[in-house]
Amino acid sequence: VQLVESGGGLVQAGGSLRLSCAASGFIFDDIPIGWFRQAPGKEREGISCISSSGGNTNYLDSVKGRFTASRDNAKNTVYLQMNSLKPEDTAVYYCGAERNFCSGYVPSIEYWGQGTQVIVSS
Repeated sequence: VQLVESGGGLVQAGGSLRLSCAASGFIFDDIPIGWFRQAPGKEREGISCISSSGGNTNYLDSVKGRFTASRDNAKNTVYLQMNSLKPEDTAVYYCGAERNFCSGYVPSIEYWGQGTQVIVSS
């Protein structure tokens, strides 16, 4: 099982990035995928989750209206479009395969990607 994030980088405040999470080794379209982030000195937090079909998404309040999760099951890939980025969005971003349903909780994640760094400058 493998999850590989990409798309991170350095961006100015107000800018946009699109993260990708490419999956392999499991039946991708059966699994909800969560997006998490971990800022320096802080705990990892769930910021979004997308259901296995892509029909349902949820978001942390602080990113709602700015971030959009989507998935292409034909490509075994989930995306996180991040707009209007703020310096407080600076973190390592991870995708994770949920065990059963979108929980947003770190202990509920069965598989993790390696993370991709996002830095938002002011």
